[in-house]
Amino acid sequence: MSELEPGSSDGLREAARRRGSFLQTVKAVAWSFFGVRKSTDYAQDVAHINPIHVIVAGVLAGIAFVVGLVLLVRWIVGSGVAQ
Repeated sequence: MSELEPGSSDGLREAARRRGSFLQTVKAVAWSFFGVRKSTDYAQDVAHINPIHVIVAGVLAGIAFVVGLVLLVRWIVGSGVAQ
């Protein structure tokens, strides 16, 4: 079975052992939120970063984004500009 086939536990184990830094993962997630990434950088990320780090960084970035939007809306409404 190849690493990309569904149900391949060997590929998942190998991916989870990758030693990419969490900072590299955060940068990759930030670029994905922005929607722009060079294909060479993407290929390097796929080869080096840990998928578990991607999940954690993505959830944290999503929470930070939502909290930021809520705080921005509360600030705008509280300032009276939105009336």
